[in-house]
Amino acid sequence: MAQLPNHLDLHLIRILYLLLSEKNVSRVALKLNQPQPSISASLRKLRELTGDQLLVRGGRGMVPTPHGETLLKPAKRILDETELLFERKVPFVAQQESKTFHIAAPDSLHVQFLPSVVERLRRESPKSRIVIHGLGAEVDYVRHLSDGDLDLVIANWDEPPQHLHLSKLFEDPIVCAMRADSPYAKRTGTDDMTLEDYLSLPHVAPSQLLSGYHGVIDAHLERQHLRRNVVVESAYFGLMPHMLAQSDMVLTTGKQYLSFYEKSLQLKTFSIPIKFPPLRFYQLWHERVHHSPEHRWLREQIAQAAKSLMSR
Repeated sequence: MAQLPNHLDLHLIRILYLLLSEKNVSRVALKLNQPQPSISASLRKLRELTGDQLLVRGGRGMVPTPHGETLLKPAKRILDETELLFERKVPFVAQQESKTFHIAAPDSLHVQFLPSVVERLRRESPKSRIVIHGLGAEVDYVRHLSDGDLDLVIANWDEPPQHLHLSKLFEDPIVCAMRADSPYAKRTGTDDMTLEDYLSLPHVAPSQLLSGYHGVIDAHLERQHLRRNVVVESAYFGLMPHMLAQSDMVLTTGKQYLSFYEKSLQLKTFSIPIKFPPLRFYQLWHERVHHSPEHRWLREQIAQAAKSLMSR
């Protein structure tokens, strides 16, 4: 390794971290609002300092060298610890502050919950901006929380990630529903569905919503050595109740979620003849924002919105 200079620019370490994370000089230049040649020059300097290429061309773009991969975590740790060193912990005055909060949630979330969150945040901090991101199998939400691209993730997990901070927001018991005027619904009482009926009826189910997340319904059935008859998978959870209204299919999800559509779409809800654990919704956040006054305020507002939802 080349001799380190007496003064190492912290900005150079940030460029190192971003280059190893993004694996793309142009994207790093955009993130830092700097010209691409400047980032390329910094990469050359980093190569001189480390005695390694750090990033090389691969089949689908740039890839880190083995030595480059080992530098990612130390660079991130230096940046995080530097941020903590100079962080000013001042009270967050919600009515006066102008912050941008990035929240991610799947569209399977209770249909009334996010609007309640938005209403509360707009009322309590009218100068702040709220950005709501979707969640899907392609979204690495753990990395986005770590990098600061997301402040908070709201979703339901059978077992939430243990290395993140979390708090439970609410539970929603699991039921199923179908079109009220379907032949099966007409002849079957709401508590009379048999296990054989439930497993054999045609089901619509969500596609994989989160990376590494199979889904609480099918995961629970598999533990019981059972399998339902899924005939349609959809990435658009919000459209599934509307699919029921025009088909013979069954949707299994939270009772509160389905109750919002029950009257308007003329659906009939059934108790399921197998005991499912309720859907448990959590908010998750990274250690990097755990002590931040504005983020503590954000989490409290979301917790209060959940509490209000459950009291209705």
